[in-house]
Amino acid sequence: MGSMSIWHWAIVIVVVALLFGGRGKLSGIMGDAAKGIRAFKDGLKDDTDSKPKDGVGSLPRTESEKEEANR
Repeated sequence: MGSMSIWHWAIVIVVVALLFGGRGKLSGIMGDAAKGIRAFKDGLKDDTDSKPKDGVGSLPRTESEKEEANR
């Protein structure tokens, strides 16, 4: 139990090869994730800029709501 068997080393080598092998797959994945996060933040900024500030676009009030507002 104290030492690692051949199977433990084989698993470690496979994981390291998957993460760091072949044209920087890990850095490519992280770059794609960063682009996705940036696009998400830009989308949130666009949504806050396009919100109407004077309430335009809300549902019209019913007659009873208008009467209650005037009281």
